Amino acid sequence: MDSRGSVPVRPLPYEGVWRFTAPAVDASVPRARHAVRDLLARQAVPADDDLVQMVLLIVSELVTNAVRHAAVLSPEVAVEVAVDDAWLRVSVEDDHPYRPKPLERDQTRPGGRGLLLVQEISREAGGACDVEHTAGGGKVVWAALPLTSPTAPPSAP
Repeated sequence: MDSRGSVPVRPLPYEGVWRFTAPAVDASVPRARHAVRDLLARQAVPADDDLVQMVLLIVSELVTNAVRHAAVLSPEVAVEVAVDDAWLRVSVEDDHPYRPKPLERDQTRPGGRGLLLVQEISREAGGACDVEHTAGGGKVVWAALPLTSPTAPPSAP
């Protein structure tokens, strides 16, 4: 049992960690986005429409990056969604060891700014994102967003 403050409580109904894998192909991008959208709705995660749209855009960008840049060494990608009482974290893991870095804004180059977009969305929402190595030599790219907007007034008890 978790403890919030000094009172032990059971996890909220929407709390948990869900993980699924998909082949590292283009068709997995919309499938992953739809799977995450359906999961958030099915679990009744208290996320407003703006937050859900941010999360879905992040999923699209991260899965697209894995498909485009890691498929040669990673025939599958793993998508994980973790939700607790305050945060929603989405991550995409692959077996490629290259640790991507956000590219600068360069209007002359098409594409290549997905990670920069994820970084900016995360920051705007009051969250964070990062890239970490896995024990197996691959990487996981994640973004964590608060369930409540940093500019929204706190809800009444």
